[in-house]
Amino acid sequence: QVTLRAGAELDARRVNQYTLILRAACPGEDEVEERLFVRVTAGHVLRCDTPFASAEGDVVQVLADVAPRTPLYAVLPQPLGGLTVSGYGGVGQGFSSPSFLQFRLQNHNTPLTLTRRGLVLAPDNGFDPSKDTQMFRLEIEVMDHHGHNCSGAVRVEVLPSRRPRVTFPEPHRAVTVTEGIGPWEVVTQVRASGDNVHYAILASVAPTLFTIDEGEQGSPGTPCPCPCAQCEATAPPAVTGEIRSTRRLEVIRAHLLIRAYNALHPDDHATATVNVTVQGTDRQAPRCVPAIFVSQVPETVCPGCTLMTLTCTDTSTHGCLHYALEGPPSSLSHFCMEGPQLKVNTTLDYDSEAMAALGFQFTATIVVTVGGQPLQSTRVPVLLTVTPVNEFRPACPPSATFTVPETAAFGSVVGRVAGTDRDYPLDSLEYSLEGGSGPAQPFSIDRRTGEIRVVGPLDSRQQKSYRLVVRLTDTHNDLDLRNRQSRLCDVSVRLQAVPDQLPVCIPEVQELRIAAGFPGSRQPVTRLACHGGPDSGVLTYNIVGGNEDGRFRLEGNTLVYLPSERAEPHPFVLLVEVWGGSGARRRSSVVALVVHVTPRSTPVPPSTTTQHTTLQKEPLVVTQIEAVWDPPAWFVAVMTITGALLLATLGCMARNLLCR
Repeated sequence: QVTLRAGAELDARRVNQYTLILRAACPGEDEVEERLFVRVTAGHVLRCDTPFASAEGDVVQVLADVAPRTPLYAVLPQPLGGLTVSGYGGVGQGFSSPSFLQFRLQNHNTPLTLTRRGLVLAPDNGFDPSKDTQMFRLEIEVMDHHGHNCSGAVRVEVLPSRRPRVTFPEPHRAVTVTEGIGPWEVVTQVRASGDNVHYAILASVAPTLFTIDEGEQGSPGTPCPCPCAQCEATAPPAVTGEIRSTRRLEVIRAHLLIRAYNALHPDDHATATVNVTVQGTDRQAPRCVPAIFVSQVPETVCPGCTLMTLTCTDTSTHGCLHYALEGPPSSLSHFCMEGPQLKVNTTLDYDSEAMAALGFQFTATIVVTVGGQPLQSTRVPVLLTVTPVNEFRPACPPSATFTVPETAAFGSVVGRVAGTDRDYPLDSLEYSLEGGSGPAQPFSIDRRTGEIRVVGPLDSRQQKSYRLVVRLTDTHNDLDLRNRQSRLCDVSVRLQAVPDQLPVCIPEVQELRIAAGFPGSRQPVTRLACHGGPDSGVLTYNIVGGNEDGRFRLEGNTLVYLPSERAEPHPFVLLVEVWGGSGARRRSSVVALVVHVTPRSTPVPPSTTTQHTTLQKEPLVVTQIEAVWDPPAWFVAVMTITGALLLATLGCMARNLLCR
C-alpha cells in the first residue's frame, strides 16, 4: 500500500508526475522490480492575490489627460496550483482575461467602468483636467464557473496633467509662389509645439487647391549652411504640417486658417493664418540634361570628385542659372553642388551601420532656378547607390589555443576560430584547414562557423599538441565577387592526457557456498558487479586460475557451475580477470572468488522406516569495517585554544584598521 507522506505538499505546476521504483523478493526467488507512476493534476481553487486582496487594495496612478475608456487596470488569473487572481495596472496595455471568470462591481459610486472581461476603464468623458489629485475606489468580486469566488479592491489615483499646450510659434505667415507648381508639391510648412500634434485646414478661399499633412509632428533637421560644407547628419526633417497643392496652381490669392490640435485631447488646439499668393510668370523653366540621374558610386571615391555635370539651357536672354541641392540631411552632408557639378562632399563609408541603415542609397533633388523675378525652377531627381569595395584583409583572433582531452569522441568540438573582417557585411568569412584532414592532422573545420572538430584518434603519448594553419577568406565584400582577400592563422591544439582507469569490481573478494546439483545441469553462482571508465567500453571476463577441472565457466559477468559426480565437499578458489578499454589502452583487474561446493544428498533405499535428513546451511557472516577518526582530548583542546587566539588576533587587526 502506497500512501502520501504526512505533511507533503503537491504542486502540479512544479511536478506533475512521480515515478516510484518498487522492488519485491520472496525467499528463494529472484528480486522483481516494477514502476508506479503517480500523476498530479491541478485542483480548482480560486484565490485573490495581494495587493489586490489587501484591505487597502491595489493602487494605479494615471494622468488626468488619459483618453476616455482607456484600460487602466485588469484582474488577471495567475496559473499557480489552482487559480490565483491578481491585478495588473497600466495605461494602454493589452489586457485579456478568460471568459470562465465573472466580475462584479460591488460599489457603484464611481465614474469608472468594469467590463465583463475584468478591465477597469476610464470614464466615457474622461477625467476633469482642472481638478487636483482625484481618488476613486472600486470593490470587485471575482467568481469562476464552479461557484468559487474572492474579492479585492483597486484605488485609482488621477494626477494632474503635465503635458504642454499646443501653440504656434508663428501664428501669421505670408507665402509667395509662382504659377505652374504641380500637384502635391510643397507650398509651405507650418509647425506647432505640443504633444500628438495634428493639423487641419479650417477655412480657405479655394479649399480644393491646398491640403495639409495631418500626421504627428516630427523633428526638423539641420541643413548645411553652405555648399559642400562638412555637415554631420541630423534627425530627418519634419514631413508633417506641410501644405501641398492639389492641382497645378494658377494666379490666385488664398487665405488659409490652420488648426493644430492634440489628437488625444482635441480641446487643446491653436490656430494660425497662412496667406498664399500665386504669381504669374512669362518665362519657361530651364531644360536640363540629364532629366534624372541614377548612378552607382564606389565607397572609395575621393571627396571633391565630380559625379555628374548638369547641362541646362534657359530660353530667356538674361538672368543666370542657380543650382541647389535639396533632400534629407544624410544626402546634403555627403554630396553638394558646385555650379552645375554634383560632387562628393565626404567619404562614403560602406562599412558602417549608418550607411546600412540608409540602405546604401542616397536620394536628392537638384533645383535649377533662373535669376530675376518671378522665379521658375526645374527639378532633377538624383538616386545614388554606394557599392562595396573589399578594402581590408581578414584578421586572426588574438588567441587561438585550445585544449581537448585525448579521449574526445569523433565529431567533438575543440573550439571556434573567431576571425574578424571590417568590410561590410562584418565578419563574413569562410574557413579552411591547410593540408586538410588526415592521420597527421585528425581535425576538421566548419566552412561557415569556424568550429574545429575531432575526426580521428588522439593519443597524448604519441603527440602532445598539434599546430593547425587555418585560412580565413572574406566573402561578399566587393561588387566583383572575384576580389577576395585571405589570411593564414596559426591555431594550437593541446591534448590533455586522461589517466587510465582500471575496471572496478565490488566486492573484489567473494566467498560463496552452493549445493551441487545433478550432473549435467547448469547452476548460476553469482553475477560480478564491475564497471570501468567512460572510455572503457564493454567489459570482458575470463577465468585465469583455480578452474583446473573446468567445473566453472563465465557467461558474460555471470559465473556458472557445472556439477559432477564428486561426492565430497570441495572448495574452489577462482581468479577472474576483468578487461576494459580498447587497443593499446586496455587495462584489467582481478577478482577472487572462493566457492564452497556442498555435495547433494544421497538417496536412501526404500524400507519400512523412512528417515528424512535436513542439511543445515552454515550462516554467512559479512564483516564491514568503517574508518572513524577519533582524536584524543588534548588535540581537541589545542585546536580550540588556537582558534580562539586566531579570532582575537583578527578582531584586533580589524579594530586598528577602522581606527586609522
